[in-house]
Amino acid sequence: MSKPLPTAVRTHATALRMLLVMTVILGIAYPLLVTGISQVAFADKANGSIVSSDGKEIGSSLLGQNYNLPKKNPDDPNEQAQPDPKWFQPRPSAAGTGYDAKSSGASNLGPNSADLLKAVEDRRSSVAAFDGVDPATVPVDALTASGSGLDPHISVAYAKEQVNRVAKARGLSADTLNHLIDKYTDGRSLGFLGQSGVNVVLLNKALSEEK
Repeated sequence: MSKPLPTAVRTHATALRMLLVMTVILGIAYPLLVTGISQVAFADKANGSIVSSDGKEIGSSLLGQNYNLPKKNPDDPNEQAQPDPKWFQPRPSAAGTGYDAKSSGASNLGPNSADLLKAVEDRRSSVAAFDGVDPATVPVDALTASGSGLDPHISVAYAKEQVNRVAKARGLSADTLNHLIDKYTDGRSLGFLGQSGVNVVLLNKALSEEK
């Protein structure tokens, strides 16, 4: 008659079997199931909502990006990037040097911060001069960054403010640009959360394809 295994050995053997079973279920089977469902149900979102133009990947509709003029001296770290008047501009970004997906985050400056107040006033003057509008009419989202620093949306008001500048730079009609803004305006989440917003990445992609 064989001698029963010590209790400690049986306990460890049971734990090891449980570990192997749960590893197969939660570490292999479940991820494969979720991946399969996502690829069938919403492959575009599951793969990062990649935006392509002329067969070239140019970004993601979920992540904002900068639309700046090329630097005159790319090797000069102190040279400030200048916005390109031919493109609709996104809101400011506190993610790294601006829309850096590796450094997502806000400035963490509160409403009583002198640095934030100065930055807002500086942006107000710059945006107003760039778009040729009254500083008092510049929308709030043109002055403040989003919580993630990567939001691709701007308000409809900020998009409309930029129409005349972009139209002049590209030789397009304001009606054409307003039509594109309407086309790439997303409604409120679930129909009642937040405000409508214009996806700048998709809007600028469409703009690049306008003849």
